Amino acid sequence: MNSLAETVRQLAPHWGVMFVAMLSALAVAERVVAAVPLWGSLLVVLVVAVGYPPVVRVLGVAPDVWER
Repeated sequence: MNSLAETVRQLAPHWGVMFVAMLSALAVAERVVAAVPLWGSLLVVLVVAVGYPPVVRVLGVAPDVWER
């Protein structure tokens, strides 16, 4: 069982990368569509948030707490 501090230490870099990926995806969406509505922005964020963990697992860089 991992302590809370160890879990946060493992996940913090992934949270940062996911945050940057969300901002990048939103910036691309704003360039493609002049004005992205709120629901569109939420959809982009949801796709990145749900899609990030499986991609990281496939790439083999998932933290141990995600491998349970």
